[in-house]
Amino acid sequence: MEQLITAIQERGTVLSDGVLKVDSFLNHQLDTDLMINIGKEFATRFRDGNITRVLTIESSGIAPSLIAAHELEVPLVFARKKKSLTMNNDVYTSSVYSFTKQESNDITVSKNFLTSNDHVLIIDDFLANGQAALGLIDLVEQAGASIAGIGIVIEKSFQDGRAKLEEAGFRVESLARIQSLQNGKVTFLPEPVLQNT
Repeated sequence: MEQLITAIQERGTVLSDGVLKVDSFLNHQLDTDLMINIGKEFATRFRDGNITRVLTIESSGIAPSLIAAHELEVPLVFARKKKSLTMNNDVYTSSVYSFTKQESNDITVSKNFLTSNDHVLIIDDFLANGQAALGLIDLVEQAGASIAGIGIVIEKSFQDGRAKLEEAGFRVESLARIQSLQNGKVTFLPEPVLQNT
């Protein structure tokens, strides 16, 4: 997605060979125009998936997921990292390790908002080692629901997250695929060329 790639090039900061900072448009401050277009792109890519719900983790996945859910005319559910006082114990829970924060969090979703009748689109801001996506998959599987696919805003393709998800049989659509962050420079994988048949 050209607009996203341009934002990464112009406003992203490479902190190390494994960490890209994008807090000026995705993780702290939001570029609302970009979030709208990201959400619409996910909706376009997954529109044929008979999706009944979009699922993400708070907080950076919420903005693009909200737009995708709106475009698909389905509810958005976000897994909470901290259980609020208003949530009872009737929840699905999974543990997720954050690569950038170097910590594990239990994520929870109320059983009221994820059921065995659902066909779920998972969306997340980053794909690195796949831990967040696997945690969300675990919640969906606990509910007995099915997964339409996984939408990723930024994929660090030099890490093994995509391979884990594809080996497990999931469709993964990433809007920007980073090949390398070496020497302080972002290098992208080329977009696949679609063959006319």
